[in-house]
Amino acid sequence: MTTITTPVTADLVRGALEVEPTRRGVLPHRLPAAARAQITDDQLRMAEAQPSGCRIVFRTTATWVELDTVPTKRVYVGAPPRPDGVYEIAADSEVVGRGHVTGGNTITIDMTTGSFTHEVGEPGTVRFEALPEGDKEVEIWLPHNETAELVALRSDATIEPGSASPRPVWLHHGSSISHGTDAPNPTGTWPAIAARQTGVELINLGFGGGAVLDPFTARAMRDIPADLVTVKIGINLINLDAMRMRAFTPAVHGFLDTIREGHPDTPLVVISSVLCPIHEETPGPSGPDMEAMSRGEMRFVATGDPAEVPAGKLTLRVIRDELARIVAERSRADSNLHHLDGRELYGEEDAVGLPLPDELHPDAATHQLIGQRFAELVLAPRLDR
Repeated sequence: MTTITTPVTADLVRGALEVEPTRRGVLPHRLPAAARAQITDDQLRMAEAQPSGCRIVFRTTATWVELDTVPTKRVYVGAPPRPDGVYEIAADSEVVGRGHVTGGNTITIDMTTGSFTHEVGEPGTVRFEALPEGDKEVEIWLPHNETAELVALRSDATIEPGSASPRPVWLHHGSSISHGTDAPNPTGTWPAIAARQTGVELINLGFGGGAVLDPFTARAMRDIPADLVTVKIGINLINLDAMRMRAFTPAVHGFLDTIREGHPDTPLVVISSVLCPIHEETPGPSGPDMEAMSRGEMRFVATGDPAEVPAGKLTLRVIRDELARIVAERSRADSNLHHLDGRELYGEEDAVGLPLPDELHPDAATHQLIGQRFAELVLAPRLDR
């Protein structure tokens, strides 16, 4: 049997802003080195290296493909084990296989103290068989919630980099919900669902715990060519109790100003948070529900005091109202700036039948709902070809 080994190189990877050479292979990043140099938060360091929306793309006649990779698993002290990250393979856009890689590196996180410990592990292999016959474009979607250091591909036919995509580019930034927390597979995150439904090229800068209007994220977005830019703002500012109203309004203006430096006329949509009942009227920070953790469940609670809202503490209601005001004001001179209330994607009626399992993150069915609605409300109207 023919076996051809192909190193994974940057020209095979899409959806990443940078591909870092490592001792064993390459590591996709969703923020460039200049931005990473300014990150002091371990959570964001971990999130940007998790390749949500990133794919290995190539053309081949191969009927089987293997990928050697070094995953990085997360272990939360006191919580049940997380499932292994999922790798998916699509042939001419149709998902035809799934797999995972055991072993690899381990990050142990203590949510009560915020501490991280790291243990280095060995590479593993995911194998995909029974691929369709003939020449085809193949995409291997990398795990959205597990760092993957890519080592090499093996196949029974030659692999060539895919041609440049003619599809419009959608650049998105958001929180863990955009990152894909609690989605079961990389094509099951709501941005991937929306992108695949409308046939657009996704660059997903959704960072679990990391959507806090960081200037380095805005500069990264400024420098990426895109046909549509969307920014989802709100929940992480509350989760972290990151700022009060005095800082929030100018931070939003500054974030949008920076994006507009590189995208002066690109359609830009500002989206508020989807419904999150625990923080609609109660400010942050969010914290783990220790009683639930004692039962082996991961759940969150709001720990802020609603009495502090008049003094500037943020709730989702406050943020939604202010985002709507900011966009209305700016759009008088910027006809390509738009606003979407996140409750149009997931609102009170939806929460009756599809409650958030851990009080913060949607499940698979809700990711599907949000993705379909986003495709209909935002992508299809603004990227109509």
